[in-house]
Amino acid sequence: MAAMTHRTAALLDHVVPVRTPALSAAARAFLCAGGVLLLALLSQVRVPIGPVPVTGQTLGVLLVGAAFGAPLGLATVSLYLLLGAAGLPVFAGGEAGLAYAFGPTGGYLVGFALAAALLGRLAARGWDKGVLSCAAAMVLANVVVYVPGLLWLKLSLGLGWQATLAAGLAPFLLGDAVKLAIAAAALPAAWRLVGRQG
Repeated sequence: MAAMTHRTAALLDHVVPVRTPALSAAARAFLCAGGVLLLALLSQVRVPIGPVPVTGQTLGVLLVGAAFGAPLGLATVSLYLLLGAAGLPVFAGGEAGLAYAFGPTGGYLVGFALAAALLGRLAARGWDKGVLSCAAAMVLANVVVYVPGLLWLKLSLGLGWQATLAAGLAPFLLGDAVKLAIAAAALPAAWRLVGRQG
């Protein structure tokens, strides 16, 4: 494996610096499973407020996408979505199955995968190392979650745009700001810790 630089490597590539292909594959499989577990656990932090509940899922997506990097972050979130669609109770409130995956929240689930990939790419360019740049990356990731989420919510429920925004955006802004702040503080702090230990 080629040596990784601080500019192009994900945070976890510095925390788990495995060098041989076999160990790298095993470590990534383990990290992927751990990321799926984190997403599943955070999904159970749920406040039902309408057709789309407030959950901890987004925080998990932000952390996994930025810390794992684009390939592993996308793979982890995609595996989470596939397991949920296949019937494992990993979605918000222990929900599972294709009916839930294609229900009103389906667009947000697709947005999770897109956001993880985007965050991984931005983190590879160093956006996760400073609080302000990390916060900007998290804002962009949230936009990527909301665009397909709101479009699908509108289509699936047959709502107008005002009702869609009232049901699928406005109630989540405060919670998303809190989750964004947590992620934007945690990732640069983790990088500083890695730097001191390196």
